[in-house]
Amino acid sequence: MKIASAKLNYLKMAPRKVRLVANAIKGLPVNEAEAQLVMNSKKAAEPLLKLLRSAVANSKQKGLKSENLFIQESRVDQGPMLKRQMPRAMGRATMIQKKTSHISLILIEKEKFHKKRFTIVKMEKIKKKKGEISQKNKSKGDESKELKPAEKQGFVKRMFRRKSI
Repeated sequence: MKIASAKLNYLKMAPRKVRLVANAIKGLPVNEAEAQLVMNSKKAAEPLLKLLRSAVANSKQKGLKSENLFIQESRVDQGPMLKRQMPRAMGRATMIQKKTSHISLILIEKEKFHKKRFTIVKMEKIKKKKGEISQKNKSKGDESKELKPAEKQGFVKRMFRRKSI
């Protein structure tokens, strides 16, 4: 069995919070783990997704097939703590520990072919050049017309509008 790995050191996030997400993807095929991380709302999912994609890229360099890759181990260790102080009453100060994490992912290639349950589509960014009409306007058939500026709201609407923030 062939192995590929990737490490992320000094992530400015508490290891306890990162372990919640890392343990959820342990033992999964790479495709399913990536889908789990894309849909996860926790803040730790984003760096773990980036680390997983890095590990997959490392495995391709070693000549492994990405369809047969599974996450063998995802380990989250505690890194160094940044110690800060916060002022309190009567001239005292309390310590604040800003924790960091070291994450390591180990991928393993299994001979057993795993059927894909998910397909992940990566959106491509479309750069718009100056003077070019967007696709929305072209589909309407109004190439010559420009978009109207938004109408100004009256005083009463501005005064009584609800803020959604």
